[in-house]
Amino acid sequence: MIFDIITLFPSMFQSPFNESIIKRAIDNGIVTINPIQLRDFAHDKHSVTDDAPFGGGSGMVMKVEPIVNALKSINALKGEIDREREEVILLTPQGERFSQKIAHELAKKERVVMVAGRYEGFDERVRENYVTRELSIGDFVMTGGEIAAMVIIDAVTRLIEGVLGNEESSVEESHANGLLEYAQYTRPADFMGHKVPDVLISGDHKKIDEHRRRDSLKRTLAKRPDLINKNKLSKEALEMLDRLSEEE
Repeated sequence: MIFDIITLFPSMFQSPFNESIIKRAIDNGIVTINPIQLRDFAHDKHSVTDDAPFGGGSGMVMKVEPIVNALKSINALKGEIDREREEVILLTPQGERFSQKIAHELAKKERVVMVAGRYEGFDERVRENYVTRELSIGDFVMTGGEIAAMVIIDAVTRLIEGVLGNEESSVEESHANGLLEYAQYTRPADFMGHKVPDVLISGDHKKIDEHRRRDSLKRTLAKRPDLINKNKLSKEALEMLDRLSEEE
């Protein structure tokens, strides 16, 4: 998997991806992270990548030409890429909300290109003509798209085969199956009177699985009821959800 990030600040990507799981994925040749300096594609004396908006207004707008030149340099224009293998993403507050579902979709690609914005946004012609998808990581304002790109890379990379040591890890985590993850405990079993649930140290794996499914549903119902999609729950889970709702 190749991640290309078109950015004004490529050095921001050095430290976050030089640690832990993603570093191992890079070292093992599973993932390539390629920050691209946008200023290199502004072909004027001062490498200008932004300008004042037509019609007036505050702030500056990122110019269309440097972005298109950068996309051309990696053969990643909307009309030329294979959507089955590649995606060109504009990181913008107006984009589709990034989710675990989208992370799984992107993990199947061979290449993901992201354009990280700054200032007041992009010339609209970038959005209309040169990208295949727009994504946002949430309804809040940031100084640029670089951190959003890091979030997406992190979430997608861990889903790629061979990245995690235990392939079941990505399946059991929060949001992986549409629900929040169940509570986890480790030694000691009793810490200052705060005890681990007896069922988890019982050795009865059937009861442990049932406890965890119930806890996952209970946590999701309490903290993120918006995540519960009854159409995707099993009959057993629906019955368990009904019982939990009655208890509430």
